[in-house]
Amino acid sequence: MKIRTGFEIAFDAAQPTPMILMLSIHPSRLPDLLTPQAIRFDPPIPCRQYGDAFGNICHRLVTPVGLLTISADFTVLDSGLHDDVAPDARQVAVQDLPDDVLVYLLGSRYCDTDKLSQTAWSLFAGTPEGWSRVQAIVDYVHERIRFDYQRADATRTAHDGFMQREGVCRDFAHLAVTFCRCMNIPARYCTGYLGDVGVPKDPAPMDFSAWFEVYLEGAQGGRWYTFDARHNAPRIGRILMARGRDATDVAITTNFGYVHLARFDVHTDAVF
Repeated sequence: MKIRTGFEIAFDAAQPTPMILMLSIHPSRLPDLLTPQAIRFDPPIPCRQYGDAFGNICHRLVTPVGLLTISADFTVLDSGLHDDVAPDARQVAVQDLPDDVLVYLLGSRYCDTDKLSQTAWSLFAGTPEGWSRVQAIVDYVHERIRFDYQRADATRTAHDGFMQREGVCRDFAHLAVTFCRCMNIPARYCTGYLGDVGVPKDPAPMDFSAWFEVYLEGAQGGRWYTFDARHNAPRIGRILMARGRDATDVAITTNFGYVHLARFDVHTDAVF
């Protein structure tokens, strides 16, 4: 299937402001592009691309004074398949994990494992290891947090989300990631496009989505599997943009100075 997606984001700056963008799709999805995903700037400004420590594509720029509009519109080829489900996937002992996976067991800015470790073990120690334990965590987080777009908070940690019991997709992902790490299951945060493909249309404005991946051992060996604590169901048409320890590593925009967000539109639609 084909998915047309993109965005239009505008910032109003009172002074030139350095900024990092993470608005490209992930390198793993670049071969699926059917049309160029060139990022456009109005007015035109210099911009430099680089790869970060997690393998994501980033852009550096300095916003001019006044309004800057950043946009892209492109089409991606997608398998049309739901997220993989592997109920027999097993948890890998910490001592047997690949070296580059270990970082996803550690606490991070939004995944405060030190505050939730005792809670995690009290809730999930009795569940079977592996896929079943991760699914138990997802079920719990899905029920624990109430989704409310108006209650988004860029400073909310996993522990905050656990206590406040409200948030947006990033809060579902942070809490699930944190519980997994507390249970010695490597988990990493993901962001990207997720349109209403194969599900009823959501009337709320489209936004970028957050989900997470865990490292388990399946029939073909160790690999990362996708989970989504907000929707708690396999979905069609995820287009990955970036992965990292938490939302800090994959922020759509990071500005070094104040800029006003004047416009934010995202679109993701299946093309038939």
